[in-house]
Amino acid sequence: MKNIRPYQEAAITSLRNSLARGNKRPLLQLSTGAGKTFVAANIIRMAREKRKTVCFCVPAISLIDQTVQEFFAEGIEDIGVIQASHPMCDYSKPVQVASIQTLQARGVPLVDFVIVDEAHKMFNVIGKWMADEPATPFIGLSATPWAKGLGKLYDDLIVGCTMRQLIDEGYLSDYRVFAPAHPDLSGVKMTAGDYNQRDLGDVMNDSRLVADVVSTWRKLGEGRPTLCFAVDCAHAKALQDQFEANGVGAGYIDAHTDLIERKHIEGRLKRGEISVVCNVGCLTTGVDWDVRCIILARPTRSEMLFVQMIGRGLRTADGKTDCLILDHSDNHTRLGFASNIRHDSLCDGTSQKRATPEKKEPLPKECGKCSFLKAPKVHECPACGFKPEKISAVEFEDGELIEVKKKPKAVDKQRFYYELLGYAKELGKTEKYALAMFRNRFNEWPYKKSAAHPLPPSPETLSYIRSRNIAFAKSRAA
Repeated sequence: MKNIRPYQEAAITSLRNSLARGNKRPLLQLSTGAGKTFVAANIIRMAREKRKTVCFCVPAISLIDQTVQEFFAEGIEDIGVIQASHPMCDYSKPVQVASIQTLQARGVPLVDFVIVDEAHKMFNVIGKWMADEPATPFIGLSATPWAKGLGKLYDDLIVGCTMRQLIDEGYLSDYRVFAPAHPDLSGVKMTAGDYNQRDLGDVMNDSRLVADVVSTWRKLGEGRPTLCFAVDCAHAKALQDQFEANGVGAGYIDAHTDLIERKHIEGRLKRGEISVVCNVGCLTTGVDWDVRCIILARPTRSEMLFVQMIGRGLRTADGKTDCLILDHSDNHTRLGFASNIRHDSLCDGTSQKRATPEKKEPLPKECGKCSFLKAPKVHECPACGFKPEKISAVEFEDGELIEVKKKPKAVDKQRFYYELLGYAKELGKTEKYALAMFRNRFNEWPYKKSAAHPLPPSPETLSYIRSRNIAFAKSRAA
């Protein structure tokens, strides 16, 4: 049996106090790596001392055996499992470990006490069970209890520990973030508060972005065991193929990968036979692998998904100094550092303001030289030592003065491309000229260029073309 950590003991005390105050639906927040199952085992042990029966609910069948083994390790052995054809199925046992899928199919047991793991997922069967059994205490557990409407199910949020606290106390690994790519998501629709997956797949499957993920990992990844989060199956497969085409062993996991194959891939990663596992949203919870690099090739606006993905790389391990985060999706410049995200109350779905933290943290800044993401107000880059120098509103580039402007919007890029086409048409040049000039400026290809139509070039566009022509002439002369 493990020794209980101070924050775990404090969290359990706070939970007991909440129940003593009359709350029937407290939700305990414990960050990734805080030991939720260990805390749950201690709660169950106290319930059994009072001869209470308990049901512990897990969100996936794949987590049943893992949970049972952890309970056994903590001395809780009188366990039955609610899962189809499981050899431990026995409804007479005082502690039941149940999968949500089986509860939905077979109904819920009659118990004195319920613990819901990953409570932020808000399964319908749990909501109905709560409504049908108002006197039965339900305890929610989650690392990210920020889902809209969660406050309608649970009546008290107990913040047992945060990610930042666990990093500072040495229970989690610290991390470094690089932002080597900036995909244009301006044409991606929003669905249920996050990017539409189909539109997102179209953007992120761009061959240039896929290749950039691999080349960046080869440059910065240090050969670390890596999880790569992709948008969809096609995107994950393309990334796997690109890694393997570049001589990097890579595995693939999606929601249809069975437990045996997952264990096989985990073993290959552990033995160093492969270096990267490309996956589609199914390695965000319940994964205790030794992961030392995270690739975010999956843009999101969801704080919950973002923090869960980062959390997969923060577990400590022998010889591990930190986790490397390669963010190809602008998630950090959109949401901030994962360890800074927190909320102090549950969202009941009635206030739009709860979509952001109560105290908005300043966003990190990207180093202009190495793409390392610095904390706000940090001037010198901790990764490469680069110090940006302010020169009014102008900076030097290749011996020329280039005006520093705000990051151009998609509509501005689109118009610039149309004007390049107009200029090319005037001079009898081909579309390739416009494409090359656009890529020279933005380091990307135009979005939806097939719908483009030429426009007369503006003075700003003509000025940029002249500056490139001058630079070209100088390079030829040199």
